[in-house]
Amino acid sequence: MATSTAVKVVLLDIEGTVCPISFVKDVLFPFALKVLPETLKTQWDNPEFAKYRDAFPPEYSSSRDALEAHVRALVEKDVKVSYLKSLQGYLWEAGYASGDLKAPLFPDVAAKLSEWQHKGLKIIIYSSGSVAAQKLFFGHTDASPSDLTPLISDWFDTVNAGLKTDTSSYKTIASKYPEFSPGEWLFLSDNVKEVDAAIEAGMQSVVVQRPGNAPLPSEVPQRLRVIETFDSLDDDLNVRAN
Repeated sequence: MATSTAVKVVLLDIEGTVCPISFVKDVLFPFALKVLPETLKTQWDNPEFAKYRDAFPPEYSSSRDALEAHVRALVEKDVKVSYLKSLQGYLWEAGYASGDLKAPLFPDVAAKLSEWQHKGLKIIIYSSGSVAAQKLFFGHTDASPSDLTPLISDWFDTVNAGLKTDTSSYKTIASKYPEFSPGEWLFLSDNVKEVDAAIEAGMQSVVVQRPGNAPLPSEVPQRLRVIETFDSLDDDLNVRAN
Protein backbone atom coordinates (compact mmCIF):
# COMPACT_ATOMS: atom_id res chain seq x y z
CA MET A 1 0.00 0.00 0.00
CA ALA A 2 1.97 2.98 -1.23
CA THR A 3 1.25 6.36 0.29
CA SER A 4 0.67 9.23 -2.11
CA THR A 5 0.57 12.17 0.29
CA ALA A 6 3.48 13.46 2.38
CA VAL A 7 2.87 13.13 6.12
CA LYS A 8 2.72 16.43 8.02
CA VAL A 9 1.07 15.25 11.27
CA VAL A 10 1.76 12.10 13.32
CA LEU A 11 -1.16 11.08 15.52
CA LEU A 12 -0.09 8.63 18.21
CA ASP A 13 -1.84 6.15 20.45
CA ILE A 14 -0.06 5.38 23.75
CA GLU A 15 -0.84 1.96 25.23
CA GLY A 16 0.60 -0.84 23.09
CA THR A 17 2.08 1.70 20.67
CA VAL A 18 4.67 3.79 22.52
CA CYS A 19 4.68 1.78 25.77
CA PRO A 20 3.86 -1.80 26.79
CA ILE A 21 0.20 -2.57 27.41
CA SER A 22 1.31 -4.10 30.72
CA PHE A 23 2.32 -0.67 32.11
CA VAL A 24 -1.25 0.53 32.24
CA LYS A 25 -2.89 -2.66 33.47
CA ASP A 26 -0.09 -3.97 35.70
CA VAL A 27 1.39 -0.72 37.05
CA LEU A 28 -0.86 2.33 36.68
CA PHE A 29 -4.22 0.77 37.55
CA PRO A 30 -2.91 -1.10 40.63
CA PHE A 31 -1.04 2.00 41.83
CA ALA A 32 -4.23 4.08 41.74
CA LEU A 33 -6.12 1.42 43.69
CA LYS A 34 -3.29 1.14 46.23
CA VAL A 35 -3.22 4.85 47.08
CA LEU A 36 -6.99 5.39 46.78
CA PRO A 37 -8.01 4.50 50.39
CA GLU A 38 -5.45 6.83 51.99
CA THR A 39 -6.30 9.58 49.49
CA LEU A 40 -10.01 9.29 50.30
CA LYS A 41 -9.18 9.40 54.00
CA THR A 42 -6.93 12.45 53.88
CA GLN A 43 -8.27 14.45 50.92
CA TRP A 44 -12.03 13.86 51.00
CA ASP A 45 -12.88 17.43 52.08
CA ASN A 46 -10.01 19.09 50.24
CA PRO A 47 -11.42 21.52 47.62
CA GLU A 48 -8.80 20.32 45.13
CA PHE A 49 -10.01 16.73 45.49
CA ALA A 50 -13.70 17.68 45.61
CA LYS A 51 -13.90 18.33 41.86
CA TYR A 52 -12.85 14.74 41.18
CA ARG A 53 -15.16 13.35 43.87
CA ASP A 54 -18.15 15.38 42.72
CA ALA A 55 -17.74 14.25 39.10
CA PHE A 56 -18.94 10.80 40.21
CA PRO A 57 -22.67 10.04 40.22
CA PRO A 58 -24.29 11.23 43.49
CA GLU A 59 -24.87 7.72 44.79
CA TYR A 60 -21.10 7.24 44.87
CA SER A 61 -19.79 10.74 45.62
CA SER A 62 -21.66 10.96 48.93
CA SER A 63 -19.62 8.28 50.68
CA ARG A 64 -15.95 7.30 50.77
CA ASP A 65 -16.80 3.60 50.94
CA ALA A 66 -19.26 3.83 48.06
CA LEU A 67 -16.82 5.75 45.88
CA GLU A 68 -13.97 3.33 46.57
CA ALA A 69 -16.15 0.30 45.82
CA HIS A 70 -17.38 1.88 42.60
CA VAL A 71 -13.84 2.69 41.46
CA ARG A 72 -12.70 -0.87 42.11
CA ALA A 73 -15.69 -2.28 40.22
CA LEU A 74 -15.04 -0.03 37.22
CA VAL A 75 -11.36 -0.94 37.08
CA GLU A 76 -12.12 -4.66 37.41
CA LYS A 77 -14.55 -4.45 34.49
CA ASP A 78 -12.18 -2.16 32.51
CA VAL A 79 -14.94 0.42 32.09
CA LYS A 80 -13.64 3.63 30.51
CA VAL A 81 -15.64 6.59 31.86
CA SER A 82 -14.35 10.13 32.04
CA TYR A 83 -14.83 10.66 35.77
CA LEU A 84 -12.78 7.55 36.57
CA LYS A 85 -10.04 8.60 34.14
CA SER A 86 -9.86 12.03 35.78
CA LEU A 87 -9.56 10.56 39.27
CA GLN A 88 -6.88 8.11 38.14
CA GLY A 89 -4.93 11.00 36.64
CA TYR A 90 -5.10 12.82 39.96
CA LEU A 91 -3.84 9.75 41.82
CA TRP A 92 -1.07 9.09 39.31
CA GLU A 93 0.15 12.69 39.51
CA ALA A 94 1.51 12.17 43.02
CA GLY A 95 3.15 8.91 41.96
CA TYR A 96 4.91 10.52 39.01
CA ALA A 97 5.98 13.50 41.12
CA SER A 98 7.50 11.25 43.79
CA GLY A 99 9.30 9.07 41.26
CA ASP A 100 7.26 5.99 42.19
CA LEU A 101 5.90 6.01 38.64
CA LYS A 102 7.92 6.40 35.45
CA ALA A 103 6.53 5.74 31.97
CA PRO A 104 8.48 3.01 30.13
CA LEU A 105 8.84 3.76 26.42
CA PHE A 106 9.80 1.27 23.75
CA PRO A 107 13.48 1.90 22.82
CA ASP A 108 12.75 3.54 19.45
CA VAL A 109 10.12 6.02 20.62
CA ALA A 110 11.95 8.98 22.19
CA ALA A 111 14.50 9.32 19.38
CA LYS A 112 11.79 9.13 16.71
CA LEU A 113 9.61 11.75 18.38
CA SER A 114 12.60 14.09 18.56
CA GLU A 115 13.52 13.36 14.93
CA TRP A 116 9.97 13.97 13.69
CA GLN A 117 9.62 17.21 15.59
CA HIS A 118 13.01 18.40 14.31
CA LYS A 119 11.76 17.77 10.77
CA GLY A 120 8.83 20.07 11.43
CA LEU A 121 6.15 17.41 11.80
CA LYS A 122 3.36 17.96 14.30
CA ILE A 123 3.12 15.19 16.89
CA ILE A 124 -0.32 14.81 18.47
CA ILE A 125 -1.50 12.27 21.05
CA TYR A 126 -4.89 10.53 20.96
CA SER A 127 -5.53 8.11 23.80
CA SER A 128 -8.47 6.79 25.78
CA GLY A 129 -6.65 8.01 28.89
CA SER A 130 -7.46 11.59 29.90
CA VAL A 131 -5.42 14.48 28.51
CA ALA A 132 -4.14 15.12 32.04
CA ALA A 133 -2.93 11.51 32.29
CA GLN A 134 -1.32 11.76 28.85
CA LYS A 135 0.67 14.81 29.92
CA LEU A 136 1.79 13.08 33.11
CA PHE A 137 2.90 10.06 31.07
CA PHE A 138 5.01 12.03 28.59
CA GLY A 139 6.28 14.35 31.32
CA HIS A 140 7.79 11.48 33.32
CA THR A 141 9.25 8.89 30.94
CA ASP A 142 12.29 6.67 31.30
CA ALA A 143 13.94 8.48 28.38
CA SER A 144 16.63 11.14 28.69
CA PRO A 145 15.44 13.82 28.98
CA SER A 146 12.47 12.42 30.87
CA ASP A 147 10.03 15.17 29.91
CA LEU A 148 8.94 14.74 26.29
CA THR A 149 5.94 17.09 26.46
CA PRO A 150 7.79 19.85 24.54
CA LEU A 151 7.74 17.51 21.52
CA ILE A 152 3.93 17.18 21.58
CA SER A 153 1.76 19.77 19.81
CA ASP A 154 -1.68 18.71 21.05
CA TRP A 155 -3.60 16.14 23.07
CA PHE A 156 -6.91 14.36 22.46
CA ASP A 157 -8.96 11.88 24.47
CA THR A 158 -12.47 10.44 24.40
CA VAL A 159 -13.85 13.64 25.97
CA ASN A 160 -12.60 16.22 23.47
CA ALA A 161 -12.53 13.95 20.40
CA GLY A 162 -14.80 10.93 20.94
CA LEU A 163 -14.42 7.16 20.99
CA LYS A 164 -11.30 5.89 19.27
CA THR A 165 -13.17 3.36 17.14
CA ASP A 166 -15.51 6.03 15.71
CA THR A 167 -14.60 7.52 12.34
CA SER A 168 -16.16 10.82 13.44
CA SER A 169 -13.52 11.18 16.18
CA TYR A 170 -10.70 11.36 13.65
CA LYS A 171 -12.66 13.85 11.57
CA THR A 172 -13.10 15.96 14.71
CA ILE A 173 -9.37 15.92 15.39
CA ALA A 174 -8.46 16.73 11.78
CA SER A 175 -10.96 19.59 11.73
CA LYS A 176 -8.93 21.37 14.43
CA TYR A 177 -6.13 21.73 11.89
CA PRO A 178 -7.72 22.84 8.62
CA GLU A 179 -4.28 23.67 7.20
CA PHE A 180 -3.66 19.92 6.85
CA SER A 181 -5.76 17.59 4.72
CA PRO A 182 -6.75 14.28 6.37
CA GLY A 183 -4.40 12.49 3.98
CA GLU A 184 -1.45 14.35 5.51
CA TRP A 185 -2.08 12.69 8.86
CA LEU A 186 -0.51 9.37 9.91
CA PHE A 187 -2.18 7.57 12.82
CA LEU A 188 -0.14 4.88 14.58
CA SER A 189 -1.99 2.44 16.85
CA ASP A 190 -1.96 -1.18 17.96
CA ASN A 191 -5.76 -1.35 17.63
CA VAL A 192 -6.96 -2.55 14.22
CA LYS A 193 -10.46 -1.07 14.69
CA GLU A 194 -8.94 2.32 15.45
CA VAL A 195 -6.71 2.09 12.37
CA ASP A 196 -9.74 1.22 10.24
CA ALA A 197 -11.66 4.21 11.65
CA ALA A 198 -8.79 6.59 10.92
CA ILE A 199 -8.50 5.31 7.34
CA GLU A 200 -12.25 5.71 6.90
CA ALA A 201 -11.80 9.33 7.98
CA GLY A 202 -9.25 9.82 5.21
CA MET A 203 -6.06 9.52 7.26
CA GLN A 204 -3.11 7.31 6.58
CA SER A 205 -2.75 4.69 9.32
CA VAL A 206 -0.45 1.84 10.30
CA VAL A 207 -0.90 -0.96 12.83
CA VAL A 208 1.87 -1.10 15.44
CA GLN A 209 2.49 -4.63 16.68
CA ARG A 210 4.63 -4.40 19.82
CA PRO A 211 5.95 -7.08 22.21
CA GLY A 212 3.17 -8.01 24.62
CA ASN A 213 0.36 -7.05 22.25
CA ALA A 214 -2.23 -9.66 21.34
CA PRO A 215 -1.46 -11.56 18.10
CA LEU A 216 -3.00 -10.01 15.01
CA PRO A 217 -5.55 -11.98 12.98
CA SER A 218 -3.89 -13.43 9.89
CA GLU A 219 -5.94 -11.24 7.55
CA VAL A 220 -4.70 -7.96 9.03
CA PRO A 221 -1.22 -7.83 7.42
CA GLN A 222 -2.86 -8.67 4.09
CA ARG A 223 -4.98 -5.50 4.08
CA LEU A 224 -3.18 -3.09 6.40
CA ARG A 225 0.40 -1.94 6.85
CA VAL A 226 1.94 -3.36 10.03
CA ILE A 227 5.19 -2.37 11.79
CA GLU A 228 6.89 -3.61 14.94
CA THR A 229 8.98 -0.48 15.55
CA PHE A 230 8.91 3.16 14.46
CA ASP A 231 12.32 2.47 12.89
CA SER A 232 10.39 0.58 10.19
CA LEU A 233 9.18 3.96 8.89
CA ASP A 234 11.49 5.68 6.41
CA ASP A 235 12.32 9.39 6.27
CA ASP A 236 8.99 10.09 4.57
CA LEU A 237 7.14 7.93 7.13
CA ASN A 238 6.35 5.23 4.60
CA VAL A 239 6.79 1.64 5.74
CA ARG A 240 10.20 0.41 4.64
CA ALA A 241 10.24 -2.46 2.16
CA ASN A 242 11.33 -5.74 3.74
